[in-house]
Amino acid sequence: MMDNYIENIKQALTQVYEVAEVSPLEPAAKLSRQLDNTVFLKREDLQSVFSFKLRGAYNRMALLSDEEAKKGVVAASAGNHAQGVALAAQQRQIASCIVMPKTTPGIKVEAVRHLGAEVVLHGNTYDAAYEHAAELCQQRGATFIHPYDDPAVIAGQGTVAVELLEQHPGPIDIVFVPVGGGGLVAGMALWIKHHRPETKIIGIEPDDAACMYEAMKAGTRVELEQVGIFADGVAVRKVGEEPFRVAAGLIDEVVRVSTDEICAAIMDIFNDTRAVTEPAGALAVAGMKKYVQREQCSDKVMVAVNSGANMNFDRLRHIAERAEIGEQREALLAVTIPEQPGSFLGFCEIVAKRGITEFNYRYSDSTEAHVFAGLQLSDGITERDEVIKTLNDKGYAVVDMTDNEMAKIHTRYMVGGRVPQSVEHELLYRFEFPERPGALLRFLKHMDAGWNISLFHYRNHGAAYGRVLVGMQVPPDDHERFQQFLDEVGYRYWCEVDNPAYKLFLK
Repeated sequence: MMDNYIENIKQALTQVYEVAEVSPLEPAAKLSRQLDNTVFLKREDLQSVFSFKLRGAYNRMALLSDEEAKKGVVAASAGNHAQGVALAAQQRQIASCIVMPKTTPGIKVEAVRHLGAEVVLHGNTYDAAYEHAAELCQQRGATFIHPYDDPAVIAGQGTVAVELLEQHPGPIDIVFVPVGGGGLVAGMALWIKHHRPETKIIGIEPDDAACMYEAMKAGTRVELEQVGIFADGVAVRKVGEEPFRVAAGLIDEVVRVSTDEICAAIMDIFNDTRAVTEPAGALAVAGMKKYVQREQCSDKVMVAVNSGANMNFDRLRHIAERAEIGEQREALLAVTIPEQPGSFLGFCEIVAKRGITEFNYRYSDSTEAHVFAGLQLSDGITERDEVIKTLNDKGYAVVDMTDNEMAKIHTRYMVGGRVPQSVEHELLYRFEFPERPGALLRFLKHMDAGWNISLFHYRNHGAAYGRVLVGMQVPPDDHERFQQFLDEVGYRYWCEVDNPAYKLFLK
């Protein structure tokens, strides 16, 4: 089996470069220092369609007979394979129809249409799109181009490994490869294990779409009941039959990673390359980091395949929020403090040496307040536990929200709302705080001890200034002193008591 595939991969080398390019193998200096290993990134995100998928698609379509080519091709894909098929069809002047799930990012849909393919949006999962594509093939007599479960596709993806070993002729200890249906890891494992049997091949999957992991554990292909779609490029319920047959005996291990770990890996790749990969494209780096942390290995040569970079821009907001948690550099805590003047200051003094990344609070009870706070960490879980213990020792009740999915996606943005009764003498001001440790503490220490904070919202967005919304209960007789406070603290401010958003939603 292996010898046949090796010849197929060699044959693919004569065809795929009609559309593909030799992607660079780049050293990742920051990741290397961070992990104490020599790290390289195989930059498949730099292909013309920003993914490795065009290799396998074109290799399969190069084998079509003239009669098959006349009838056109059909594919089902969440995006990257679709672009590969569309580009290959455009190159060969073949009609193509791509069935894509309705959940596919718009950037991928438009890219496929731009390449001249007919796009059909059907279902919410790859499986639903696949079934519809099969029906269209029967109706049209077209050839189905599978994204991974095809020997020619696997051979085409194997050309990534050929380049890799030519680009790094020296020893490579581990190659980390993202896994969806299994075509890429199968093709790369075939070539690498044939030429460098001592090199480990580790597949990486999201923990909510780990079809290869479950198949290898069971010794047979397993269909997952459901899959997460954050890493939509690998959201596959059942690993391909041929990729599993080929790769099961070649892959050394499959490592699963969380959404937060994927987000952190996207940030790591950006820091090294200034490129933004899609979630599936960052899987290999996420898995590499997790493997190194688990094994405590150093001085190894490691390669991670950056498999794709097709992502809607608006997803970056969510990714940036989750990256700090994925790097274990932020803790999210729900802290109960007494509802009385000075309690907020007391809390901040306890955590003063750490940057506060977020603070959400709205008055709702006369005895106690529930605060949603984000704290910067430098020592991960150990430091988080220390912070919680310190707060507990000072009498604060704390609930750790760092791993609470609902809290991270929804609650942090919903803290607050209207209060059950009017908050007496409330003033609402918007401030710009300089983004540096101690800025919040300076603000609180300048406040009069008798003024109660009734609302507070702050989120660090990585800019030079933090934007803060503060509600304070200031009696009319104190307004002159309040103005002096504003002048002394020296932060830019805007009075928002007449803002209609305040009147409609917060007052």
